Amino acid sequence: MIRKGRIVFAVALTTLGLGLTACNDGEDGAVGQESPSASASASPAPSSESPSAKPSDDASTAPSGDVAAPGTKLKVGDRAVVPFKYGTSKEGTVAITVTAIEKGTEADMAPFGDKAKGMTPYYIRMKVENVGGTDLSYSSLRLRGNLAGGAPTGVILIGDLPGKCDSETAPRDFTTKGASYETCSLSATKTDPITVASFEEGDAYRDSPVLWTN
Repeated sequence: MIRKGRIVFAVALTTLGLGLTACNDGEDGAVGQESPSASASASPAPSSESPSAKPSDDASTAPSGDVAAPGTKLKVGDRAVVPFKYGTSKEGTVAITVTAIEKGTEADMAPFGDKAKGMTPYYIRMKVENVGGTDLSYSSLRLRGNLAGGAPTGVILIGDLPGKCDSETAPRDFTTKGASYETCSLSATKTDPITVASFEEGDAYRDSPVLWTN
């Protein structure tokens, strides 16, 4: 059985120091935006002058099975092995291959009503492989869409648009080395196009994510 995620647009309000999610009565989703200052503090864009954001040549061309160093920069179609933890009981190593960063249309956001006007969705499609062979069944993994250079979009989405970008959880048998599944992460922007997919999970990658560029 595959579990689907809810669609949520999270809003960060730095002036109040609060996180807010606005929900529509009778609807499956909610919509909102980060303030510019919240975006900058929550997901710093990797700088070409920052040592921590620069992968070494060895990291960028790491052979399959080697864990990608924080700040590794890849192209769509490349595979990165990363440590992965889901909840408190599931932990292992997975390989992520971003297969596409696709632009949707504003009309795709219609289920969210007026709050989504002016937003263009992007669909980050990926293959996830169990490298460590640990039990990661029913876990879910999400990549974040960023603007060129890694800058945040100002909008955070969690979930999917059924039929357009289906966010799948790992299947029941995602417990052995080599098991894999395909999923999609939804992102959106009101400004420049999304050209980067970012893996930011875990302390090591939070400030220096693994990036795939279209």
